[in-house]
Amino acid sequence: MGRQFIASVRRWARQRGRKSASRRARAPGSHGTRYVGKRKTTVKDRKKEIGRGLLLKTLSDLDIEPDDF
Repeated sequence: MGRQFIASVRRWARQRGRKSASRRARAPGSHGTRYVGKRKTTVKDRKKEIGRGLLLKTLSDLDIEPDDF
């Protein structure tokens, strides 16, 4: 789920001494932005499942190796 993903990214960033933050979308909707260092990605609804393809794209946006995750 999206919440698990966000928690895992936060933990990953903390272990590596990187800043991590979330920001909700300005417009109505369920998407938000996740920042890790100077990189960012869009995260869909935190209550829904993230598919494998979207997960890999999101990790790529944040410069996180899937093996590290």
